[in-house]
Amino acid sequence: MKRSKCILIAQEIRKTIERLHARMKDRFPESNLANICKELHEISKETDQTVQWIAKPNYLLRFGTYGLILIAALVLLEFLSQLDVRADGLNLAEFVQMVASALDTLVLLGAGIVFLVTLENRRKRNRVIHAVNRLRCIAHIVDMHQLTKDPDSIAEHTISTVHPPQRALSPYELARYLDYCTEMLSLVSKAAFLYVQDYHDSVAAEAVNDLEDLTNGLSSKMWQKIMILSATETGGPLMKPDVGGA
Repeated sequence: MKRSKCILIAQEIRKTIERLHARMKDRFPESNLANICKELHEISKETDQTVQWIAKPNYLLRFGTYGLILIAALVLLEFLSQLDVRADGLNLAEFVQMVASALDTLVLLGAGIVFLVTLENRRKRNRVIHAVNRLRCIAHIVDMHQLTKDPDSIAEHTISTVHPPQRALSPYELARYLDYCTEMLSLVSKAAFLYVQDYHDSVAAEAVNDLEDLTNGLSSKMWQKIMILSATETGGPLMKPDVGGA
């Protein structure tokens, strides 16, 4: 039931991204922002496969770890048996050399055990961080698209420079554009959460939390622009819902 719920959440997020992409294409058919949303949709399609890979145990690594632990135990027993049999015939130098050799072997075996025990989790962690970094890239690209969407540009007293950015949006379109950006950033953080929903790793969770902080910060900046735009525009409401899905 828990696994089905996770799949259902992933499907709903994917459907929401797909609807947002369609709305962007309807409202801004020539904007590259819709292409970024399409890329986000493609990433969301890979979520189920990644989550399943993370949840699947790697039995080969686990058997290798158990085998190495068994070898380490046998080596330790062999050392103890030799120590019991030959202890009376050893001088101090031979005894120290024997102990040092045994300790070196145990250290190497212990390091190998630690490496194998953590290898599976490190591979899963790297997979999550790689996926989160792809989403982080989407968030930064969304932020780049809204940089020139300045609400002050629609004011009558605006003075153009020699190389002004292209601003062909009406106040309502500008508000919708910024709102689409905030929606996409929200979906970016929701998609990232799926990777750690059932995978409890502090490093992976921290990467997802950092991405959520990033998207929240960028969204706050865009909502400030929307509020400024709403305050300076004396016409109808700027944030009314899309009509006909656009």
